[in-house]
Amino acid sequence: MVTVSTSSEAYHHGNLREALVLEGLRALEGPNGKAPSLRELSRKVGVSPTAVYRHFPDKQALDQALAREGLKMLGSEQAAAAQKAGGGAAGFAETGRAYVRFALAHPVLFRLMFTQGKPVDKDEPVDEARALLIANTRALASNPERAETLALQAWSIAHGIAMLMLDGRIPVDDALIDRMLDTKSLFPDQGSKSEESP
Repeated sequence: MVTVSTSSEAYHHGNLREALVLEGLRALEGPNGKAPSLRELSRKVGVSPTAVYRHFPDKQALDQALAREGLKMLGSEQAAAAQKAGGGAAGFAETGRAYVRFALAHPVLFRLMFTQGKPVDKDEPVDEARALLIANTRALASNPERAETLALQAWSIAHGIAMLMLDGRIPVDDALIDRMLDTKSLFPDQGSKSEESP
């Protein structure tokens, strides 16, 4: 849950864009579960609609900003999970588990994140979550040439599990998340090394 205050009392000149994004995130977490219109956003933050349009000329621009913020949040949570697990194959597995748990904790934001922007492309800027995925697969892959394919496989698995759980096709179960996101199938060499280490 997004737990930041963006009331008009909290708004200070100079950080309007940040206040608008934070209020938009709060709306996604709220009972309506959707980003507010730009006029609703201006009322919530306590500024004129004209001030909002200077930062977001239309609703899609707001949605894209919310999606980018969601990707930053996801990347941060994944990095923390990997670090807590000590990196390596164990840390990589935790990034996948953090991905699914983020989706379950922020379902509306998660869906918005993947309906905005362009498809994955070599020329497209890489967000924090995908940069972490690529770096981890390159570090763990025994064959560096397969790293990109492995990154897409790992992402597809985590995203598929998240969507199946969000759509009620499989149960939301922490133990199931742990079992399904085991990196031994993607990185068998790393799995055997981690098992041999004390």
